[in-house]
Amino acid sequence: MYTYNDFDENFIRERNAQFRAQVERRIDGSLTEDEFKPLRLMNGLYLQLHAYMLRVAIPYGTLNSSQMHKLADIADRWDKGYGHFTTRQNIQYNWPKLKDVPDMLDALGEVGMHAIQTSGNTIRNVTADHFAGAAADEIEDPRPVAELLRQWSTDHPEFQFLPRKFKIAVTGSPNDRAVTKAHDIGLRMVRNDMDEPGYEVIVGGGLGRTPVVGKVIRDFLPKEDLLPYCEAIVSVYNLLGRRDNKYKARIKITVAENGLEKIRELVEKRFGELRPEFNGFDQNLLSKIEAQFAPPDFRTASTNGYDAHRAANPAFRSWSDTNLAGHRAPGYAIVSISLKAHGATPGDATSEQMRVLARLAKDLGHDELRISHEQNVILPHVHKSDLPALYATLRDHGLATANIGLVSDIIACPGMDYCALATARSIPVAQEIATRFDELKLEHEIGALKIKISGCINACGHHHVGHIGILGLDRAGVESYQITLGGDGTETATVGERAGPGFSAEEIVPAIERLIAAYLDIRESHDETFLETYRRVGLPPFKAALYPEKEAANAA
Repeated sequence: MYTYNDFDENFIRERNAQFRAQVERRIDGSLTEDEFKPLRLMNGLYLQLHAYMLRVAIPYGTLNSSQMHKLADIADRWDKGYGHFTTRQNIQYNWPKLKDVPDMLDALGEVGMHAIQTSGNTIRNVTADHFAGAAADEIEDPRPVAELLRQWSTDHPEFQFLPRKFKIAVTGSPNDRAVTKAHDIGLRMVRNDMDEPGYEVIVGGGLGRTPVVGKVIRDFLPKEDLLPYCEAIVSVYNLLGRRDNKYKARIKITVAENGLEKIRELVEKRFGELRPEFNGFDQNLLSKIEAQFAPPDFRTASTNGYDAHRAANPAFRSWSDTNLAGHRAPGYAIVSISLKAHGATPGDATSEQMRVLARLAKDLGHDELRISHEQNVILPHVHKSDLPALYATLRDHGLATANIGLVSDIIACPGMDYCALATARSIPVAQEIATRFDELKLEHEIGALKIKISGCINACGHHHVGHIGILGLDRAGVESYQITLGGDGTETATVGERAGPGFSAEEIVPAIERLIAAYLDIRESHDETFLETYRRVGLPPFKAALYPEKEAANAA
């Protein structure tokens, strides 16, 4: 993984010193909150319902054990002993005191981390496939390109005051695990007719109050053209994007109002101007970055112990069936560690759990961890012979829930428990759904199902691309939960269809239970997933299950 050089370390040190002075001026009253706001946002510091919140960047979701240990130390020293992993592959601390934030940033700098551009109208943390560098289906590891984009975008003088925030995601696999089509720029590695790797470039995706599936602006872009082409896109958006209305300021609106062909024409023109200016500098930098992402020294060992343990231990077998994915190296597996124990807050990890994960990564996982946009932790390189010992440690620390991809593996934003923008709670709904289906013992019978919950129209919980999406709204002071169905965040991305009127907080879990019962009744086989069933039969049978009284009245 990428290691900071002297330039990086000096840059972070100077940036943190600058912010420390700004915090001191806020505390002594030299700066008002309005004057301080843009300064704190540039450094990832929000003011939430009850306290400040610090959002720390985890670029493309990659961590080592030292960094995870440091996140645990920060949680203990300056917060309440836990952190919250987000759908942007970041971690949030919800209870820091303003006077302590500069010390937190300095502590992060000690291990090559920061909070720069995790907020504000700028290019945010670049996200990537959480299986990058390990996945069996991968064309190339996308993280070197993600790191190149991070370095290019950090404090880029032209792009610090964009019309609105700007998000980039990259994947190196044909199976899209990075939700690229819901980003301002999505980059999917593909091969052309000559079998050369390059990128399909997608623009204008996004969720929020106007969910849009991104459009392909380039079917194939050579790797060496990627950075000037991305700069051309952001440059065109910076000039053309609206600044008169923040709800119409994202690039998805710019593309819709101007048309894809006009945007493509302007981007290609700007690309032609920019390309000579790069003069290979970006490729020289990329080659140096790539050297730091060399694969680990994978070992060869027997997997007989793993196979025997699967045969002898049903709990381990269940966990390995759901929480392991295929690895490109023989004898290895990708381990997804659920932060969704039944009844827990999705994405939360205690400092103790962080330290356990750090030790496991160091001892058994080639010192690599990943954070997924689904709010789980990944150990990307674990030899199968080590999996029984790893599982036993996870089980002892409440981290062995066998539910990856199942109904209780719910994405949820912090909602009204923390967020000043939220209009409804998300966390209690996620907890109640997970607890209910654990009681019913139906998760494995239901199979693959992605539920995503947002506490407001900003859609931080990605509800639009959930197989079942839940949006919490305020209706005359009462929480109301709207359901969407058939969403998909993969390479076949689709925005979910609204099912009908919302449900109260007391009604939402029974409604989800009826919905899933209907699916179990109408699926053609045990192998047909919820999404496949929905695409086959459409909304009507699910709507009938959600609103039985209305259907009965219509029948009468």
